[in-house]
Amino acid sequence: MAVSLNGQSPGDKGTRGPLRLEKGHSIPLREQVANSLRHALVAGDLEPGQVLTAPVLATEFGVSATPVREAMLDLATEGHVSPIRYKGYRVVEISPDTRANILQLRSLIEIPLMAQVVRDGVEPEVLEHAAHIAQRSIDVAQYGELVEFIRLDMELHLGLLETTGNDIAVRHVRSLRYMSRLTGLKDLVATGQLTHTAQEHLQLVDAIRNGDPEAMEAVMTRHLGHISGVWAGSGED
Repeated sequence: MAVSLNGQSPGDKGTRGPLRLEKGHSIPLREQVANSLRHALVAGDLEPGQVLTAPVLATEFGVSATPVREAMLDLATEGHVSPIRYKGYRVVEISPDTRANILQLRSLIEIPLMAQVVRDGVEPEVLEHAAHIAQRSIDVAQYGELVEFIRLDMELHLGLLETTGNDIAVRHVRSLRYMSRLTGLKDLVATGQLTHTAQEHLQLVDAIRNGDPEAMEAVMTRHLGHISGVWAGSGED
């Protein structure tokens, strides 16, 4: 299980603990560092304009600077950070127009595919695992573990999408999700609303269990609306 990168208690804002790698993974260290940074970017722990350097990040992660430099190159290629000569990398800001485009693309891909998941059905063990992840996401939302919440949210959605066998869609959705900046999550933790929106994960599982594609489409539409709404710091979805 990943360790929260922000190290916050509910209601804390503007602070985070040292960055941590996910435990128990066999993926290369470069990818572990990159994934941890991606999750921190989505959660808003690394803010637009912030300058990141390999030596400082390596110290936080407790690794050598080499995998961190390699990870930063990956993030630069993906457009999350921009290089600053002789200094490091600056976190790129996502504009409202870009956020709207991300939401539009994700809606076009995810809503019909998740309805397909309901129509096709999933294996009992897949549904049981999804239910476990959904409940876990509610638990970490309650305690303000934002980066872990992002990781679980990613695992739940991509895991269900993978059952369609559409690897291209899964790859693009993963990329679009990492481009999101859910800077409103900290405010939702402070007001207790993040737990409320996390409850929708259980509703996704219930739609599959009940074989109700219309319910899935409704929940997914509401859930994705948070990307440009309350999860992004807007007053409404």
